[in-house]
Amino acid sequence: MEPENRSSVSEFWLLGFSQDLAHQTTLFGVFLSMFLVTVLGNLLIILATILDSCLHTPMYFFLSNLSFVDICFTSTTVPKMLVNLQTQRKSISYAGCITQMYFFMVFGGMDTFLLMVMAYDRSVAICHPLHYTATMNSFLCGQLVLGSWIISLSYSLIQSLLMLRLSFCSNWEIPHFYCELAQALTLACSDTLLNQILLYVVTVLLGFVPMSGILFSYAQILSSILRIPSVDGKYKAFSTCTSHLSVVFLFYGTGLGVYLSSNSVSSRRNMVASVMYTVVTPMLNPFIYSLRNRDLKRALQKLLKRKCSPQ
Repeated sequence: MEPENRSSVSEFWLLGFSQDLAHQTTLFGVFLSMFLVTVLGNLLIILATILDSCLHTPMYFFLSNLSFVDICFTSTTVPKMLVNLQTQRKSISYAGCITQMYFFMVFGGMDTFLLMVMAYDRSVAICHPLHYTATMNSFLCGQLVLGSWIISLSYSLIQSLLMLRLSFCSNWEIPHFYCELAQALTLACSDTLLNQILLYVVTVLLGFVPMSGILFSYAQILSSILRIPSVDGKYKAFSTCTSHLSVVFLFYGTGLGVYLSSNSVSSRRNMVASVMYTVVTPMLNPFIYSLRNRDLKRALQKLLKRKCSPQ
C-alpha cells in the first residue's frame, strides 16, 4: 500500500567531499587542474589524428573517439563538483540529476565498448596483418562505433525513464560527488526491483561482456606473439598493445571495483575509487598513448609547433 505523505523531490543533495571543509579550496584547485589537463590532452589527441594524414588509420580513429568520449565523460561530473566546492552549495535539481545520470551512463558505456573495439583492432593487426586493411575498413570501423553509440544511448535512456517512475521521500542526500545511480535508488520509496534488475544486467553488459571480448582478443594476440621467432619481433608486436592494456587496467580495475564492492566498502572509499575512473583515468589516457606511441608523439609535436609558430 502506497504511503500518502510522500513528497515530490525537487532537488538532491550531493554530499561529495563536504566533510573535508578545511580542504575545499585545495580540492577545487586539484580537480580544476585535472579537468583542464583532461580536456586539453584529449583535444590535442583529436586534433592530431584529424590533421595528420599518417594517423588516418583504424587504431587512431578509435583513439580519437575514445578521447572525445573521455572529455564528455569527465564533463558530466567534474564541472558540477567544482561549482559545489566553490559555492559550498550541494544541491542539484531533480532534472539535473536525471540528466547527469543519463549522460554518465552513455559515456561510461562508450568507454567500455571502445576499449573492446580497440582490442579487436589490435588482434586483427597482429594476428592477421595481411588482411588488416581489408578487414578493418572504414565501413566496419564506422559500424563498430555507431553500434556502440546505439547500445549506450538505448540502455541509458531506458534506465533514466525507469528512474522517472520512482517516488522519493524525505531523504534526498546522495553520499557522492555526482548522481550515482545505485546510490539514488536507495533513496526511493517506491519499488525499485525493476531498476535493480536492469542495473545488474547493465553491469554485466558493460563490465563482463566487453572484458570477455578484450580477454579473448588478447589471448589471440598472445598466441600469435609466441609464434614469432625473433625476440625483437615479439617486442615490437607487444609494444603496440601496452598503451591499450594500461588504459584497460586503469579503467576496469577502478570502475568494476566500485560496482562490484559498493555494498561492502564505505561510501568514502567508494567515492575515492570513483574519482579514479571518472577523473584520473580520462586525464592519464592522452599521456599513456602519446608517451608510448612514436607516431602520435611526432604528430603532437608537429601540431604544437604549428600552433606556436608565428603567423
